[in-house]
Amino acid sequence: MRLFTVLFFLCCISISCSDQIKPQLFTSVAVEDVFEDSVSIRAIEFLDSNTLAFAGSGGIYGTVDVPSGKVRTNIMKYDSLIPSFRAVAHTNSDFFMLSIGSPALLYKTGERGKMELVYTEVGESVFYDAMMFWNDLEGLAVGDTVDGCLSIIITRDGGQTWKKISCDQLPKGQEGEGAFAASNTNIEIMGDRAWIATTTGKIYHSTDKGKTWEIITTPMENDLDTQGIYSIDFYDQDLGIAIGGDYTRPEVNRGNKMKTLDGGVTWSLIADGQDPGYKSCIQFVPNSNGKGIVAIGFTGISYSSDSGDHWQRLSDEGFYTFRFFNDSIAFAAGKNRIAKLTFRN
Repeated sequence: MRLFTVLFFLCCISISCSDQIKPQLFTSVAVEDVFEDSVSIRAIEFLDSNTLAFAGSGGIYGTVDVPSGKVRTNIMKYDSLIPSFRAVAHTNSDFFMLSIGSPALLYKTGERGKMELVYTEVGESVFYDAMMFWNDLEGLAVGDTVDGCLSIIITRDGGQTWKKISCDQLPKGQEGEGAFAASNTNIEIMGDRAWIATTTGKIYHSTDKGKTWEIITTPMENDLDTQGIYSIDFYDQDLGIAIGGDYTRPEVNRGNKMKTLDGGVTWSLIADGQDPGYKSCIQFVPNSNGKGIVAIGFTGISYSSDSGDHWQRLSDEGFYTFRFFNDSIAFAAGKNRIAKLTFRN
């Protein structure tokens, strides 16, 4: 009887181990262009399982139908101005896009799908960088420092109205502090929490959907205006990753990669002095148990299979931003194009 029990137990262990999903290990990536134009695209977002939305320079915005590859585009104009977009976001019912510079122009899907202007802001230092939603009602966008604090606007009604947080409700900002408008990935949201990564290498953290904020100091190098955190991503409430560098010296690979295991309370440098150097966007591979990470920049595509401790270069193809469609396919955008990336093992 005892022998039978032991054998049965060992059999169960074997079955359990064999049933576990092992993360894929990428060794190459195939790049297939799906859209080409003379524009710069730094903001993309999946609206659903079939539709990729994007917005970029020259007022361009549109969608890619993933199954067919069909692309629809339009041009947004504001009086005589043609805005440049570097931030997009969505809820279950609406798509949002936010322009850089002054005037800041925030659009949402309106009646019959037409984009309508829901927020504007004018000022010499106005420059918004990224946008994201907690849920269908609550979201935020972040911009550079104005009047002594980081610019953060929040909606609580599904994007119909937006209110800027006053400086007396935020930590005192550092002169010149902002967020790089490089890939629309310097905001991350998990549950009620939010993390905003800045040009000074600091992270603004909220645990209550943006009602209160604290500043977390990190070891990310930020001695120059062109250095700081360019992109941040979390796999779960505890495991996060961030990347930066200096786009004017992209080969520098010290002080530009870090991760947290405690929800962003503390950060430690990883692969320090090892490639990759500068990257503008970093994302965890879905279903990889936090092990798989891809980082992209105009310098190419790099991949880690061990939570960022070691990296390998998969491609010299340059992009600004990307999002995973599933655990082996992503879409990336950059100068003059959007492409489908197929990762292979």
